Amino acid sequence: MSDTPHSEAASSEPRIVAFMCNWCSYTASDLAGTARIKYSPYVRIIRVMCSGRVDPTFVLKAFALGADGVMIAGCHPGDCHYIEQNYKTIRRVAMVRYFMEQMGIDADRLRLVWASAAEGQHLAESIDQFVADVRRMGPLNWSANWDENDQRLEALEDIVQEHAEAMEVQA
Repeated sequence: MSDTPHSEAASSEPRIVAFMCNWCSYTASDLAGTARIKYSPYVRIIRVMCSGRVDPTFVLKAFALGADGVMIAGCHPGDCHYIEQNYKTIRRVAMVRYFMEQMGIDADRLRLVWASAAEGQHLAESIDQFVADVRRMGPLNWSANWDENDQRLEALEDIVQEHAEAMEVQA
């Protein structure tokens, strides 16, 4: 996501980043494509091996670089290929939502979705619903506040890392 100028029509559409698990949700998005199930083109998918590998700083950096919403999609709880990593995702999403609220960002801009490889229709509907919800919220424009030589971003990453370490010690 760059901060380059866009046309008025393009900038009015939400910019969504979706981190998708390789084994389930990314495969579901592929299934949706091969089955010609349409979903919003305003989502940029990033494939990760597991939703549990989505570091909180990835989410915050997506917002800092101009995303209006972030979706994390993975295997259903109990069906993770990496055993219990999606439970870790649940804890991380709760932590990131807390930080978002503290920074004045609506926590509903972060969505967690479970979709198995066979649920292309469900994933497409979830994407479309999230895009509609983010569109109603309007643009975030959070990246306009990051013009201080990345000092805020570095400080934010340090805070998130410290909190993540504290959460892992508690778990």
